[in-house]
Amino acid sequence: MMFASDNMGPAAPEIIDAIARANEGHHMPYGNDPVTPEVVEAVRALFEAPEAAVHLVATGTAANALALATLANPWDGIFMHRVAHAEEDECGAPEFYTGGAKMVLVDGEKGKMTPEGLKAAIARTGDKGVHGVQRGPVTITNITEVGSLYTLDEIRALTDVAKSYGLKTHLDGARMANACAALSCTPAEMTWKAGIDAVSFGGTKNGCLGVEAVIFFDPAQARETELRRKRGGHLFSKHRFLSAQMQAYVKDGLWLRLAEQANARCAELAEGITALPGARIEAEPQGNMIFAHLPRRAHKRAMEAGAKYYLFPFNVSMDGPEDELIRCRFVCDWSCTPQSVQDLLGHFRG
Repeated sequence: MMFASDNMGPAAPEIIDAIARANEGHHMPYGNDPVTPEVVEAVRALFEAPEAAVHLVATGTAANALALATLANPWDGIFMHRVAHAEEDECGAPEFYTGGAKMVLVDGEKGKMTPEGLKAAIARTGDKGVHGVQRGPVTITNITEVGSLYTLDEIRALTDVAKSYGLKTHLDGARMANACAALSCTPAEMTWKAGIDAVSFGGTKNGCLGVEAVIFFDPAQARETELRRKRGGHLFSKHRFLSAQMQAYVKDGLWLRLAEQANARCAELAEGITALPGARIEAEPQGNMIFAHLPRRAHKRAMEAGAKYYLFPFNVSMDGPEDELIRCRFVCDWSCTPQSVQDLLGHFRG
């Protein structure tokens, strides 16, 4: 009953097998192994972008920070939702890797920027000449930090606003596979066909041991990203272990099947929570994440039985009125089973 994060899940067997194969023999370091060029072509094919620049790193924080550093000057503002992952959970990494770019936060319901909100934020930035930060890139998190989903039309509307000001747009795709599964769309449709210039295509949360692809659809960005990756300490010497993971991840649609499994379990969990007396979910799940409110007694039973998930706030006490609703978050990973969902619901019911 592990629902705290999709980072908790195991690596998929296909990924472990690929790493084991990569461990055979000796190969040149720093991406000069035979697998890395094949991975670049496989990722390009998946995104229908034959000239895209593709660089692998081990963490989502590195992927986002390096991508934004490539797109932004130190004196720029980077536009994002107030609860975007880059703002909430990356310990200032974008500011660090950009050399000091400012995060310009945009409001919007359900964790999503609106074109009107983004336009207003851009319009009031860069109007002080040399005395203020300049207009820089836009970054979109899909799936968002509150579990909501940007549709393709919503992404296009935001990139249209960015382009009207001559700005680039980055997609934080740590859970992009779950978003594609939910929307039944291709990676190309969610990215460059919708106006995205760069994407962090995540594998770690979806069955990989630890690999993310930083993709720029304009190959002119390739050299700068390569240098920033090395200078930032994210060029693996034994790069083949990253490449092996990504090769298995994109082969035969594994990335999508794993995300579909996680989304399906999340839908089952949401349906079960909705039927619990006194419980409610904040919104119908669109991917693999749910925010819900359950009575304290339900939380106590589940946690005493070993269930793992986050409460908000983190320091909420289990002492208090038994029927008081406490907010929580559940995230389903690829390995989550129907039985684990039913076990959790059973403990909630008592």
